[in-house]
Amino acid sequence: MSSRPSPISGMKVLDLSQIMAGPYCTMVLADLGAEVIKVEKPVTGDDSREMGPYVNGESTCFAQINRNKEGISLNLKDPQARDILYDMVRWADVVVENYRVGVTKSLGVDYETLSKINPRLIYCSVSGYGQTGPYSGKGGFDLVAQGLTGIMSMTGEPDGRPLKSGIAIYDVGAGLTAAYSIIAAHVHQLKTGEGQHIDISLAECGLPWFIWEAAAYFAEGTVAKATGSRHRVSAPYQALRTGDGFLIIGAANQRTWEKLCRDVINRPELITDPRFVTNMDRLENIKVLEPLLEEAFASADAATWIARCEEASVPCGPINDFGQAMNDPHYIARGMIEEIEHPKLGAMRMIGIPTKFSKTPGAIRKPAPLLGEDTDKVLRRFGISDEQIASLRGRGAVQ
Repeated sequence: MSSRPSPISGMKVLDLSQIMAGPYCTMVLADLGAEVIKVEKPVTGDDSREMGPYVNGESTCFAQINRNKEGISLNLKDPQARDILYDMVRWADVVVENYRVGVTKSLGVDYETLSKINPRLIYCSVSGYGQTGPYSGKGGFDLVAQGLTGIMSMTGEPDGRPLKSGIAIYDVGAGLTAAYSIIAAHVHQLKTGEGQHIDISLAECGLPWFIWEAAAYFAEGTVAKATGSRHRVSAPYQALRTGDGFLIIGAANQRTWEKLCRDVINRPELITDPRFVTNMDRLENIKVLEPLLEEAFASADAATWIARCEEASVPCGPINDFGQAMNDPHYIARGMIEEIEHPKLGAMRMIGIPTKFSKTPGAIRKPAPLLGEDTDKVLRRFGISDEQIASLRGRGAVQ
């Protein structure tokens, strides 16, 4: 663990969010040095605490996404608990919430209310469809966003069933979008003292990722379809079958294509074959090219071909399962698998921080909090006496 300052040390964040998109955002901020206080409802806490697998009765899902945060439990329907939150808002630079649109207003923790308490507050709302528009009142889920944006129509094999991504890409994407937006707003806040409301939508955050698809659609009206592992504008750039499974080949330009044919599979005649001379030729004839390449690759196992590709400087790689990825020596050497001691889970491994700063590295400093673990400590920080805490706890306002 580094003793040097982290990139956003000093940023103070109140996390009112739960499950994935909001907590992922605040985890990223916490990893980069922000002081994050996570506020949960009493008794059950963040809904992800009810998601397994469990170790010693504690959710490992919750533990993976809530590291580096202090945790308190407040019943925001209780007026005194809400007054405590208002005191915390005066302290905070940022509030993050991902309630359904309208819920924060009913609880008295909406942007209009909190910005009057702290005009310099950055208030980030993460919702399914955003705060405005015809869908704004709907609940939003990652899977629904994948369907709405078109990605499920592009994922999977041609003429197959629509398939979702293997991970919750829009939950994570919304969290990342929220994180960099908050950092940008914080720069403005530091310069001007102004706060603002940031409106993040699961259904919108991924649309800017559709670069090649947008290029084709807006230029010529082409609607992207499912292509399996094939690329839309480069060939061969896909998974191909070998003698014992699949590998990935990334012959994305003419030079690597020629190296693949000449130096890897020893089929130089493919370079001058009129069906495959240019990248566009190969794209148009990919259904012919693919079996020819797989016929060549069938003569040896994936490891052999990967070694030959690497020797020839042809981009390639294995198709790992997640267990293989987590044991890959490159990820281990780069610190992408870290271990931290949790009071109930014991020694737990988690995915590390992907950004490598030379001067201000982030760090995993503490495990995710138990429900209400830091309630007393945090409340004392805001001037609440032990007697008041006991009274609040007695009527269920805090836990």
